[in-house]
This record gives sequence, structure tokens and C-alpha cells, in this order.
Amino acid sequence: MKKNMISVAIALALLPSISSAASPLSGLEKLWTYNHAATGVTGQSSEIVAFDHLTNSLWVAGVQGVDVLNASTGSLLQHINTSIYGGINSVAIHNGLAAFAIENTSDRTQPGTVKLFDTTTLALSSGVNSITVGALPDMLTFTPDGRRLLVANEGTPTNYAGYDPVGSVSIIDVGSRSVTATVNFNTAPVSGSDLRPKSIAGMDYEPEYIAVSRDGSKAFVSLQEANGLGVINLNTNQAEHVIGLGTKDFSAPGNYIDPSDRDGRIELRPVNARGLYQPDGIATYDVSGKTFVVLANEGDTREDEADKKRLGGATDASRLNIAVPDTKSGDVVTFGARSFSIRDQYGNLVFDSGNQLDAKAIELGLYDDGRSDDKGVEPEGVELLEINGRTIAFIGLERTLKSAVAVYDITDPLNVSYIDMIVTDGDRAPEGLKGYFHDGHYYLAIANEGTATTSLYRLAIAAAVPEPSTYAMLMAGFILMGFVSYRRRRDKFKL
Repeated sequence: MKKNMISVAIALALLPSISSAASPLSGLEKLWTYNHAATGVTGQSSEIVAFDHLTNSLWVAGVQGVDVLNASTGSLLQHINTSIYGGINSVAIHNGLAAFAIENTSDRTQPGTVKLFDTTTLALSSGVNSITVGALPDMLTFTPDGRRLLVANEGTPTNYAGYDPVGSVSIIDVGSRSVTATVNFNTAPVSGSDLRPKSIAGMDYEPEYIAVSRDGSKAFVSLQEANGLGVINLNTNQAEHVIGLGTKDFSAPGNYIDPSDRDGRIELRPVNARGLYQPDGIATYDVSGKTFVVLANEGDTREDEADKKRLGGATDASRLNIAVPDTKSGDVVTFGARSFSIRDQYGNLVFDSGNQLDAKAIELGLYDDGRSDDKGVEPEGVELLEINGRTIAFIGLERTLKSAVAVYDITDPLNVSYIDMIVTDGDRAPEGLKGYFHDGHYYLAIANEGTATTSLYRLAIAAAVPEPSTYAMLMAGFILMGFVSYRRRRDKFKL
């Protein structure tokens, strides 16, 4: 594993940055920022953003409702009040149909609903427009063909001493507008390691985020608090298995962290502790007909404080928030991996960014030392865009001093390269990201929860894009260990 991490670090150091010919991006242009305080609705925020191609509008979900924005100008078209239904958590759009995930705010352990809106009329869709789903619908997404709508029902209890509703995924047939299956993972086969419900009494799997394979045959579900990845076969609507995602060794080269918020310094150093990956946002893409999953390893605790405490003492790990049920004498386990990862469809780790996200934030003066003891920059959101034959990943960092989104070329999951960091003055805590292509241009919309703002960037595309692997292959002849490790990994994953 250490050899693999070394070869990744070498490859990242050798590949050119955004200004080079190897990047498919030649620049970024900020078009506008909308401050949702201007909506005039108390408590309105900016959390999840979706784009409607039919009307060239951005739909931003934020606590009190959805603000529909003109994507060209950033002006408010309409505020849709969803507080009359409950609390809105997410929005997704396909072919003029907008779906809202609404939790029951009077009792979140009770079933939630999905509300369907017409993106042209900005009103409830005709016909069936309200569908009952599981407790606390937290996220939803359409399958690529738009025929099904998948809803992640997190099922978070009011408290862990009380009623804990079953976490589930509702599968909605868009044609009939009815729930055709409700899937949970409690009896699914288990593989991998460090799957948390095995060690925590009374805790079940709580689906956080869903990504669907390009062919629509599989759904991958982040089970964040459980440190797991669930897989659903969408041909049978059955849970296939749950994969424990393991832990990350913060004492290994390339994985060093800053573990303290009180030592008066910002320094990445080896720490005798392991981090649970615990991804939040995830996305999928295909390489040579194989599905890969991109995961933002934010980390999260259960909502009862018994799940975490500080280790204490005089070691480098003394300030860390530790996972109580998982930590044993001499084996400290904390939350989050402070990175993003790429895994194959079986959960095998193909790539991890190590401590590069923290390191880049420090380099750019964006690192928040007050989060060092917790989860660092907290990678939360993931969005992918295919540009000129390249797959570009955008990773939102929730805990930086300014809004920061890391940009990577992940076309070859065994040869990932850092491109740039999008930093937006006046914005903070990006929650939702939406990339799209419209009228001959690529765009990235960023919903910033910390400042209740939404910003839109236009991506300038380079005229010609040589393969980044060209550079790595040239240098690999001079770095034998990196070359051998790269070949072994390529053979393992058969790309």
C-alpha cells in the first residue's frame, strides 16, 4: 500500500497544472453570485443545486424552499415555498420534471414525501405530484434514462435511545409515479472491513447519497455513518451487498494530517491514528466498460454524543475526535479520511488523494486550523464532467476559510492528476455542485451553505488536450518503483 501511495504522489508531482497543455481546462470565469438573503425569506439558504436544460434555470434547495434562478443572469425567477410540506433536503431534475425530497419536520422518524414540480410552469406537476417515501429523505436522483427516481431515506432517529426508523432507498417509477420497491441493507451480504453497525448496538444503515451506473443497472449508496457502500441491483431492485470501506493510516507517508487546533501551528505530520472513510457525496463514471465510484470522504458521527469523545493525553492524537466504539487501547480511530477516493464497483480502493486536499488548502491560505482536530477540510460534494474525452472531478471542501472546490483529471483512475482549486471570495462551505453543458459551454454551479450564496462559473476549454499519461509514461522510465507499482495496479483492475 505504501508503494502505491508513493507512486501516486510521484505521478501527481510530475503532471502539469491547469495552465499546461495537458489540462482540458484553460481557465475559469465567474459569471455571477446570488445571495439568497435577497429572496426575502427568513432562513432561506443554499444547499443543493440542480439545472434544467429546458428553461436554462438553476433550482436551489435551501431549508425554506427552492429558489429558481435564471442561469444566464443569476436573477431570481421565483421562490417556491416548501415549508408548507416539511423540510426540503434535495432537488433533482430530468426532462422538465423537478423532484423535491421533503422530510416530516414535526417528526422526522415518520415517512417523508417527494413533491414533483413542472420546470416550465414552476408549479406542482399535473397528475400525481406527491409520493410517500421513507423516513427523512435526504437525497434523490434520477436514473440516466429518467424512468426511475431513487430516494435515499436516511432514517435518522430523534435520539438513539428512542425509535430508530429503518434507513432505505425508495425506487419510484416515474411513469406511474409510484414506489415500486423499498430497499434496505440490513440483511444484505457484507464484505470489506470496519463496517460500523457491527460494533454499535441499535444502529442500522442510513443511506446518505446515491449514484447510478451509466447503464442504469446498479445504484451505489453511501452509508456514511456506517463507513460503508451499499450496492443495489436495479434489474431486481434488491440490495446486493454492503462493503466496509476500511480505514486510512494517518501515520503513512502521504497521509499525514494536522491533528490539533490548539498547538498554534499548521503542520501535516504523522499521527498514530486511523480515519474511517465515511463518504458523503459520491458519483460514478465508466472506464473501458467498467464502473468506478468517486467518493468524498467527509466523515460523520452519529447524532448522539456517545459516538465520539476526545482521546486526551499528551500524544499528537490527543485532540482528535475519536470513534468511541471503534477505538481500542493503542488503536485510535477517528472520523473521515480528509480526501477523495476512487473505488471499483466491488469497493476496492483504486486511488486516494492522501493529504493533498489539506496540503493545497494550506498552500493557498485557505486551511481552517480550527477544524484540525475534527475532519480537516471535510470533502463533501462530488461532481463529474466529461470534457473533450476527459473526466473531470470537482470536489467541494466544506471547511475552508473561503469556498474551495478542488479540480482533478480522473480520466484514468490509476493516473489521477490535480488541476486547480476554484476559490470564491465571499462564499463559504460549498454543499452542492452541479456541472452541465449548455449552449456550447460547460458550467459549474456551486451552492454555498455557509454564506447562503450560489455562484456560477463558466469553464474555458483548451483547444487541444494530449493524454496526461504521456507525461507520466515518459518519466516512469526513470522511476522504476513508480512504474512497477503503476503496472501492477493496472493489471489488477484490468483497464
